[in-house]
Amino acid sequence: MTLQVPGAVAAPDGSPDAGVPWHFGDPFAEQRAAARAVAVVDRSHRQVLAVTGEDRLSWLHLVISQHVTELADGAGTEALVLDSQGRVEAHMVLAHTGATVWLDTEPGARATSARGDSQSLLEYLDSMRFWSKVEVVDATAERAVLTVVGPEVPALLGELGLSTADGPYAVGGTDAVLRRMPWPGAAAADLLVPRSDLSAWWARLTGAGARPMGSWGFEALRVEALRARLGLDTDERTIPHEVGWVGVAAHVAKGCYRGQETVAKVHNIGRPPRRMLLLHLDGSAEALPETGDPVSLGDRPVGRVGTVAQHHELGPVALALIKRSVPVDAELVAGAPDRTAQASIDPDSVPPDTPGLGREAARRLHG
Repeated sequence: MTLQVPGAVAAPDGSPDAGVPWHFGDPFAEQRAAARAVAVVDRSHRQVLAVTGEDRLSWLHLVISQHVTELADGAGTEALVLDSQGRVEAHMVLAHTGATVWLDTEPGARATSARGDSQSLLEYLDSMRFWSKVEVVDATAERAVLTVVGPEVPALLGELGLSTADGPYAVGGTDAVLRRMPWPGAAAADLLVPRSDLSAWWARLTGAGARPMGSWGFEALRVEALRARLGLDTDERTIPHEVGWVGVAAHVAKGCYRGQETVAKVHNIGRPPRRMLLLHLDGSAEALPETGDPVSLGDRPVGRVGTVAQHHELGPVALALIKRSVPVDAELVAGAPDRTAQASIDPDSVPPDTPGLGREAARRLHG
């Protein structure tokens, strides 16, 4: 619907953000508005699922990676679905309000069944219900996601009469479900609004002072915030530790869930094989690498390019999965043969190792 707004530019063919505006004529000004004031982004292409029934929390606790048995009414979180080897198959953000857990995820999210075949995330969750008193439905036709970003988000929400408790993932509202988010900027919030009222909510938000921003700007701010996106910053081998999802979306101490052994083992070792890092790119816009391109150190492939973005202050940047053995000051090259750029690791993006409880125990055992 917002593609009909004057100035809206559609995303390029093949973009994962097809169906929502890419930008509104000046993507750098849109980013600056989100950094200094407030901007609103149409993310209505995200899939929305609704989980209801008296067993909704205890059942979800068994099939996703997060601890949710005590997820309060008015709270949210992030969670994953992993395969049996602990590799990430789906990422979702939750909002618990009333008798419903709303779950929004990437369009077309999929997971592997117990038989080993790929199926939609909805089909996977439905197949895991067994005798639980729970229902899972696709609510994408009923709900749409709008996101507001910027330091003036609290004032904007107050002007519109929207409120939640303080803190990340706090949830409020019924007609429009409001969920505060810890990323991608100084303040952010998601609104799950009735899809039939999407245009009206867009008009309310922009009328209250939010500048329209497309997915170009949102993705640039997400990259700056070092937040991974499934399918762009992950590949078929990605485990949660590599992209900063342990603790955020995967609980290391709760009871058994599919892939939990890998999560606990790598957490205790403290050394995942790769790390998601921010790369600064030196190259023309026409020669920048694309998602999935290799990252090389000399003639040796050492990583994979994830999201590539044009940031209003940082310039061309990208998230990339890089082998942890690569020195932080290494001179890298990112891209395919027909599009390459010099790349350097932002040292501030290097995540700390987990305590490595297993390694510490072994060290003590051997004196």
